[in-house]
Amino acid sequence: MRERTPSEATPRDDAIRLLARREYSRAELAERLAAKGHAADSVAECLDGLAERGLQSDARFAEGFLRSRIFRGQGPVKIRLEMERRGLGRDEVHDAFIASEQAGEADWFALACAALARRFTGPGDTPRERARRERFLASRGFDFDQVRHALAHAWDDLSDEP
Repeated sequence: MRERTPSEATPRDDAIRLLARREYSRAELAERLAAKGHAADSVAECLDGLAERGLQSDARFAEGFLRSRIFRGQGPVKIRLEMERRGLGRDEVHDAFIASEQAGEADWFALACAALARRFTGPGDTPRERARRERFLASRGFDFDQVRHALAHAWDDLSDEP
């Protein structure tokens, strides 16, 4: 049996090659396979087969993506937008967030505090410095309540030390 040249690769071959490196959402895989010149109907058929065999799962992608972004210190607003941009539906995003919160991985208030304390040594003495901290957290994807909480409590543990 001869090996196929890259120009003869099937959508499944290319999809497996991509999935060997990292998880992809169905929409991302479809986009990449289309960019390689595969027909839309053969791509859809291939992706259905991969999903049936458990080789590609949007739910698994969503959970892993969410976990990686939490580890990076990003907030829920930014993560949700990025997940939707990668082709996940609102239900899949919602389910991933619920699973993460039930597993105790996503304490957004504590995560905002940790991100702020890592970046800044204190809450800031002037309104300008406090605004800078607010912008930092907002750019990381934290909502108003999480930002306010972090500004009030990010350095609480540091003041308890001897």
